[in-house]
Amino acid sequence: MMAVPSGTESDVPPGKVTDAAVLRESLRQPERFADLFDRHGDEIHRYVARRLGPDMAEDVVAETFLTAFRKRARYDLGRADARPWLYGIATHALREHRRAEARRNRALARAAPDRPEESFDERSAARVAAGRLRPELAAALARLSAADRDLLLLIAWAELSYDEAAQALGVPIGTIKSRLHRIRKKLHRAFGGTDPLQENAT
Repeated sequence: MMAVPSGTESDVPPGKVTDAAVLRESLRQPERFADLFDRHGDEIHRYVARRLGPDMAEDVVAETFLTAFRKRARYDLGRADARPWLYGIATHALREHRRAEARRNRALARAAPDRPEESFDERSAARVAAGRLRPELAAALARLSAADRDLLLLIAWAELSYDEAAQALGVPIGTIKSRLHRIRKKLHRAFGGTDPLQENAT
């Protein structure tokens, strides 16, 4: 018998209403989509706040769920758990937010050239450090590419499986494994063979 991928309808206990069922019903009754926010809004908010800080999280989370609502007809109803999909949308929203913020800061820097301006990486590191991480880890994360940082934090902070991260980012699971192996090797070398994200997971 063929193995069923993790997170499909057959994994769901009898009687439990799945995210897929909620999304399917929301196509006829849009108000049902609110149940998806009730289920996952706090979790997505915690993740985004850890990435950007609490002040900016509200807008990104609102954008995430608005996008999810607009795209709900395209959701793969064979996947019971919508968390990977929501994390993927949130990751895209985070990228767009960072690009917009970088453009604003470049404009401010041009308007006030005599005023020193922190680089995006420095500000990103400061945000991560504010989330109770050691400053050296924050700096190491800031030196990663945006794509690598997104992948690592989806695994380490959102606690997605490799398969769920592949769903969230829209890439093959083999790519996830090879990229994550390469990223962790970089961090292990920088931190004397330890896993700094595991140490700061609490």
